[in-house]
Amino acid sequence: MRRDGELREATWEEAFDAVAAGIRAVVERYGPHSVGVVLGNPNVHTMAGALYPPVLLAGLGTRSVFTASTVDQMPKHVSSGLLYGDANAIPVPDLDHTDHTDHLILIGANPLESNGSLCTAPDFPGKLKALKARGGTLVVIDPRRTRTAKLADRHLAVRPGTDALLLAAMTRTLFDEGLVEATPYAQGVGELSDALREFTPEAVAEACDVEAGVIRTLARDLAAAPTAAVYGRIGSCTVPHGTLASWLVDVLNILTGNLDRPGGALFPQAATDKTPRPAGPGRGFALGRWLSRVSRHPEAKGELPLSALAEEIDTATEEGEPVRALLAVAANPVLSAPDGDRLDKALDSLDFMVSVDPYLNETSRHAHVVLPRPRRRRARTTTSPSTPSPCATRSATPAPPSRFSPAGWRRPRSWPGWSSPRQACTGRTPPPSTRWSSTRPSARRSRSPTRPCTAATRASSPHSSPATTAPSDGST
Repeated sequence: MRRDGELREATWEEAFDAVAAGIRAVVERYGPHSVGVVLGNPNVHTMAGALYPPVLLAGLGTRSVFTASTVDQMPKHVSSGLLYGDANAIPVPDLDHTDHTDHLILIGANPLESNGSLCTAPDFPGKLKALKARGGTLVVIDPRRTRTAKLADRHLAVRPGTDALLLAAMTRTLFDEGLVEATPYAQGVGELSDALREFTPEAVAEACDVEAGVIRTLARDLAAAPTAAVYGRIGSCTVPHGTLASWLVDVLNILTGNLDRPGGALFPQAATDKTPRPAGPGRGFALGRWLSRVSRHPEAKGELPLSALAEEIDTATEEGEPVRALLAVAANPVLSAPDGDRLDKALDSLDFMVSVDPYLNETSRHAHVVLPRPRRRRARTTTSPSTPSPCATRSATPAPPSRFSPAGWRRPRSWPGWSSPRQACTGRTPPPSTRWSSTRPSARRSRSPTRPCTAATRASSPHSSPATTAPSDGST
């Protein structure tokens, strides 16, 4: 907790009381939307992140929600919502049956480094190598010559930000050369052809820095393959017209008959997803149900662009109150969001801020209360890949033994798996060439002046409450 301008160790009870008082004061004076919430990437990789943020947001009643997804894969969610009626219906390549896939195009994806994200599977790199070993073709479209691009049979170094133009020209080629496969479930194919009439390979070649003949060959090879899939990832999302590019990825799969068939692009079931639903209409997808206060950005999936957070804090308008309090959960937007310098200054103007994070970093150093979570191997929740986003395979990780009592769940006074009932941020910086002593030997050194929260043993009753902590010197 921050006391006299410095972050000092406190008990969990003291910290939670301070959080309740700080947020209540802002809500009572300015209204619920004056409380902003930032949800970072780790929230979609834990069961806790899937279960508890919705409860938190419902209790706060705020629409000022900013997420890491909006500077990542949100264009894909939006295109899937508009195309299929479900923002989480994201087709992925049929990696589990590489013997079925003859042709795979990756756009802005580097799974040899990441092992995939929206599409992920055990040994993603090995599956790509297996595809090539049996005669399949791997094409990578990426401005950079990544490790995945080096593995590919063909690497196309498109000009950054022109993915939508390239994909539109490939689609135009399919229409011009009669390569469109009849798809009875697709509507608006004729309108699509008319809309793309001017996007010929010759028209986009200079902008994309790709020869027209190469674009036509890409389209022809895709259509000629017995089975094929096109997959776009973050490189095709975080660009101008990222939503359009994400949509055109699926358009190519649809027009070549490769959507929802083995060896093509399939709709997988995530490890934590519900059982398959019977066929029938869903609830549909709504976009822009409310807008950000300053620049009037539309919400998507109930989330506002993280890039708008700074202006929502430091800019007053007649539309409502600026964000006066902020709750950042596993997020460091000062480092990861656009215009981090402006956000860094804006956070100093907040009436109250809470950071749920095991590190003191560029963002959490502004907080009035820092709530560290246990290290992942000691947490009571299991890890899941992009819950509930699609992934290629189910998780094989078993859930931990249940600690729920027949009479109902009770919060233990001392959390199982913690090395002591108190937690502390050491505030000590290790020598430049040494690793953090609080992490496993193979852990990487910190790349920024962040300090991990480490367990500090206290000789006291095992029923003492764990502490909300930060270094007493207030350093970062």
